[in-house]
Amino acid sequence: MKVRADIAALIRAGHTNASIAHRLGCHPDTVAKARRALRLPPADLLGRLYAEAVPTGKVRAPVGRLPLSPSQQRANRERLLAALRD
Repeated sequence: MKVRADIAALIRAGHTNASIAHRLGCHPDTVAKARRALRLPPADLLGRLYAEAVPTGKVRAPVGRLPLSPSQQRANRERLLAALRD
């Protein structure tokens, strides 16, 4: 299966299937097939490291700890992807 570059980039950035489908205007099953073709685990098993904007444009209110800075989010995301590659 040939994977669209924009879908692959968002998957590797840690976005959920629904979020990617909404952003790109495709079906969530298309994103799920691409995720399987890239041999990556389902999005719900990735353990989201930062709050993601929901399709309404509102951001989920943080529960407990304060949200991380963008640089800390990026560092956490890189550590997660490195761990998934190993």
